[in-house]
Amino acid sequence: MVTLGVTLALLIVLVMVGAFVRVPYVSLGPGPTVNTLGTIEDKQVVMISGAPVRPTDGHLNLTTVSVTDGLTLFQAMGMWLSGRDALQPREQVYPPDKSTEEVRKDDVAQFSGSEDSATVAALKYLKRPVALEVTVDPKGPAAGVLRDGDRVVTVNGAAVSTAEQLRSAVSGLRPGTRVVLGVPDAATVDARTVTLGARPDAKDKGYLGVTPAEVNADPSLKIGFNVGDIGGPSAGLMLTLGIIDKLGDQNLTGGRFIAGTGTIDDNGEVGEIGGITHKTRAAREAGATEFLVPAGNCAEARSDVPDGLTLLKVGTLNDAMSALSAVRSGGDAPRC
Repeated sequence: MVTLGVTLALLIVLVMVGAFVRVPYVSLGPGPTVNTLGTIEDKQVVMISGAPVRPTDGHLNLTTVSVTDGLTLFQAMGMWLSGRDALQPREQVYPPDKSTEEVRKDDVAQFSGSEDSATVAALKYLKRPVALEVTVDPKGPAAGVLRDGDRVVTVNGAAVSTAEQLRSAVSGLRPGTRVVLGVPDAATVDARTVTLGARPDAKDKGYLGVTPAEVNADPSLKIGFNVGDIGGPSAGLMLTLGIIDKLGDQNLTGGRFIAGTGTIDDNGEVGEIGGITHKTRAAREAGATEFLVPAGNCAEARSDVPDGLTLLKVGTLNDAMSALSAVRSGGDAPRC
């Protein structure tokens, strides 16, 4: 009887530990997918006004990874045994030096940045106007000469239209050099003179003290996004394609269900992301037959390909457009 009692007591303790004790892990699994050509709660996911918008069909779905926190021991074991979800140390998702809310804010900020880059990449592809706009460091050399939102078109008379061109024009000059910046103001272009400081990380290079970014230059065209509770930068490529499909002159999907992922920069370069196999699984379960995979994720994506899903390799926006054209025509596109 004593042995039975001890065994029952140990069993009760084990059940209590398994049911209530939290483990330092999170679960990663397939998350929601969102059709960038569709709607959420009767609002367009990609919202465009001030320009004709083409009717669309098919799917261009962005994909996500679900993160489950606060797992008990039994929950963690169940998810691990299911083979559908993966466990990861919590600190890899929620660093110890940041609160959950701070991590969430970082994700939102990254998503906002991806929206901006997605918009610029799409406008450049469509040959629509973009402008170079600056945010001014209040303690930098340009403070008091430039204002947040000023648009710079020349440096010492040489045209600049990208952030990299502005950085190159300035960093090639010595600290203390006076530069004349062309800044449009109403119908004229003002000449603003700034004496360069020294770059904090390279004292021999000129420093203007601004953060440049390319932006939509058409005041009548408004582009916004409604994606629900999604953060991080990995939706960039699919948002770009959604804009192009709506604002361009061709149907990108041919009525097919296509999904994908990948960061994108202003110049249309597609970057790799995390959780690719969770995203391909989510896409296939939602009905996708093709998936746009960043080139850097191809090896991992091939390790667990859902049945019925074709993985298309893309390194740039042009690659993605070519792949979609091949899918529509029944041709071959580069695969992972």
